[in-house]
Amino acid sequence: MSVDPGSESLLRRAYEAFNARDIEAAIALMHPEVDWPNAMEGTRVHGHAGVRDYWTRQFEIVSSRVVPQRLSSTTDGRIVVDVHQVVHDTSGNLLADAMVQHVFTVEDGLVTHMEVRG
Repeated sequence: MSVDPGSESLLRRAYEAFNARDIEAAIALMHPEVDWPNAMEGTRVHGHAGVRDYWTRQFEIVSSRVVPQRLSSTTDGRIVVDVHQVVHDTSGNLLADAMVQHVFTVEDGLVTHMEVRG
C-alpha cells in the first residue's frame, strides 16, 4: 500500500534531520510522548527528552547514516521504511552496513512510535 504524502514528507524530513545530527529538528516531528527504540541497549525511551538523551549518547559513540530506500503502509496504517544503515565507530571503522526496516506509527502529523526490524 502507498504512504500518504504528508507522512512520507514527515519521515523524509526526520531522516534528513537525523543524518544532519539536528536532534531538535528531528524531535519536533515527534509526539511529545513518543515511544522510541534504544537499539544500543535493547530498551525503549519515551518523550522528547528520552530521545534527545539517547541520540546525544549515541552520537558520542557511533556515527550512523540511515537512508530510506522504500516506504510502504501496512494494513493497520503503520509505515514501513526499508533503510540502508551504515554505522562507523568514532575512529571511522565500519561496524555495520545493512538493510533494516523502521516501522512508524504517525498520528495527527507526528511520529508516536517506532520500532526496528533487523
